Amino acid sequence: MINMKRVLKTSLAWINITYIICYFGVMIFPALRNQFLQVALHFQINEVGQSVFTVGNFIWGLAWWNVITFLGIGLFAVLYNKFRD
Repeated sequence: MINMKRVLKTSLAWINITYIICYFGVMIFPALRNQFLQVALHFQINEVGQSVFTVGNFIWGLAWWNVITFLGIGLFAVLYNKFRD
């Protein structure tokens, strides 16, 4: 059975690390904000009404989603193994 206390500690650490990486990533590379909006949220702030639903965006977004999810789950697993009861 999964130890809920350990999962909650791991999740809290993972959420904070992810937020810090994203926050400082956008601070250091401001263009990431627009790229994120376009690829992840299918939205552009500088051109009203422009559709960003394209095959290229789908493939690009899917690739990034897989990389980010893979790294996120890896980070979660490392943190989970570090925390003890």
